[in-house]
Amino acid sequence: MSGRPVVALLCLPDEATLQIGEYLDRRGYELRSAGHEWEADAILSSGGIDVAVAGLGNGGGAGMELLRRYGGDGPAFIMIGNGHDLIGRVLALELGAADVVGEPVNPRELATRVGGLMARRGKAAPDLVILENSTVDMKAALVMHKSGHEEQLSPGQIALLRLFVTSPRKVLSRDDIIASAPAESSDAYDRSIDSRIVRLRRKLDTESITTIRGAGYRFDPPGDRRHP
Repeated sequence: MSGRPVVALLCLPDEATLQIGEYLDRRGYELRSAGHEWEADAILSSGGIDVAVAGLGNGGGAGMELLRRYGGDGPAFIMIGNGHDLIGRVLALELGAADVVGEPVNPRELATRVGGLMARRGKAAPDLVILENSTVDMKAALVMHKSGHEEQLSPGQIALLRLFVTSPRKVLSRDDIIASAPAESSDAYDRSIDSRIVRLRRKLDTESITTIRGAGYRFDPPGDRRHP
């Protein structure tokens, strides 16, 4: 068992299942999928699902039937359907759906809603770092820019960012960085540290990591600029 949160994608169009599934997989979720009601029944009855994302249909669709049967003490349900179907959305909420999302689905928004449900249930709260122009999902090593563009961070960049985030407003020397967040190659000394910091700043589009001349580097969380 991986220990990752488990999301089931149920009775959704194939294209939506593929798009959402690829995105959630990158964000660190374990996935189950079923295109038909009988397949979804087998997945849900076996247990272990944290969040079920199901198609709302037209009030009496397979997704709504799954919500009726499993929405009580089972997983949290997020229903996806026509944004203009007010009656269907209200009915889904009355039947116990935790959330209803209109089509077309934005995978990033859906992942945020899934993460919020997990956090409210006390399970695997998202490990996010919020900066001026981007948000970093530390578990998925994913930078999500305000523009909508996304890119991966390397293991070394995640280690470096985690070191800064866990030591806010503390000046870290080059020796501190080499010891706690070594580079992914052997040339982790002197000005190569400068290069790592420059690349990380550029990738995160942030000014929160500042150079303290002759001493090292400091992370000042956005909104906290008490230091000159």
